[in-house]
Formats: sequence, structure tokens, C-alpha cells
Amino acid sequence: MRLDRYMADMSIGTRKEIGTMIRKGRVTVNGTTAKDAAMQVSPDTPVFVDGTPIPYEEWTYLMMNKPCGVISATEDPRQKTVLDLLPKIRRKDLFPVGRLDIDTTGLLLITNDGALSHRLLSPKRHVDKTYEAVLEKPVGPDDPAAFAAGLLIPKDADGDGFTALPAKLVEGDSPKHVFVTIREGKYHQVKRMFAARGNKVLSLKRLTMGSLSLDPELHEGEYRRLTGAEIKALKEETL
Repeated sequence: MRLDRYMADMSIGTRKEIGTMIRKGRVTVNGTTAKDAAMQVSPDTPVFVDGTPIPYEEWTYLMMNKPCGVISATEDPRQKTVLDLLPKIRRKDLFPVGRLDIDTTGLLLITNDGALSHRLLSPKRHVDKTYEAVLEKPVGPDDPAAFAAGLLIPKDADGDGFTALPAKLVEGDSPKHVFVTIREGKYHQVKRMFAARGNKVLSLKRLTMGSLSLDPELHEGEYRRLTGAEIKALKEETL
């Protein structure tokens, strides 16, 4: 890859800023001062800026607390995307793993690891996802059993009908505050499940995806890199 691409991927600066660094002799490659931003390097090439090594990170894993009003996409001409909330992360190959509705908040994994993303989203893997929901009406006494049996979701404006896999529904600190764990991720699934029981979701927040739990220290719109242990657990559970 080009040297400026390497450095931009590692969030050293914009292409323009990197070009200035190179012209000022601040960048060395293989112990030699770089002269051209277009010079070819590989992920294991020794690159230094002002004497500090810049190791290349092939895979990036970020946890975001997605805010309301932002779409889970890489780009959109009209609406702000989750990648727009990453101004300091400049690599161009990142994408959100799955989608949260524009009005849904909470845990969102952003990465460039396509293989891991595929395994996490594969219907065959049945990776658990837990959501916290506030409902319009109190949860019914028969709702937990209906969720556990596998709800029949009728065809509606959000998609074709289907029978959901068994899910877990637990009441929180009030009958309108619940936690639901599903093993699949169909479009508007949680909202459609409650609609099938004659209820409406007023707010929805994803708390977990497999072994990964939303960091309570992250405010909406904030993100952090996954720890080595978190990455290892995600990969192991999807093998």
C-alpha cells in the first residue's frame, strides 16, 4: 500500500497533513527518510514518525454506544452515520456489524474484519443479543412464555411473516421496563415481536452481542477499542 494510506489508516493525520510530515523529513521507512507519499510499504514495514514507531494494525475493533438519530451505515448523503462519529479514526475500510435502527441506541461493533462480522451475523451461529426496552403498556403475564415458545410474527410493512426463534423476556424494575434476548437479528425484530403481542416499543437499547457487553462508561456517541480479551472471546465463541 502507499505510505500515506498506511499512515492514514493508523490515524496519524489527513493525507494533506501526512504529505507535509513527509516533506519536512519527519517520516522514516526502513531507517531511511521518506521522500514520497506514494512509496509502497507493507504492514510489517518499519515506519517511524519523529522517531516513534507506527506499527500497522491490520484489524480494528471498536465498541460504540450508538446514539439515537444516527444510522448504522458507512455513508449516506442525507443522514449522519455511525462512521461520522469517528473523526479520529481515518481508515476507510471500517463498517458496522449489523444494523441498529435509527432510533435504537446501545452496543454497536465497528470493524474491518469481514470474517468475524459474517460469523457474528450468520443465522446458523445464533449469537445472543440482549436489548433493554421501554414499552407503551405493561408486559403481559403470558408474554415471557410466548417469547420462549417462539413467536409467530405476521407479515407487515416491515417485512414478511416468520416464526421467531425462542427468546427470553424478563421484566425489569417495572412492567413497562423489560430485557429481551434474541438469537437472530431480523429487521425491526424486537419491535415486531412486541407488536405481535399488542404492545409497542417506545425505546430500545442493545446491551450485549454474544460475549461483548456495552461498556457502562461509554456515553451515547462515544467509542473505544476492544480489549484483547474481548476480541479473543468474540472469535472463540464464533468458531
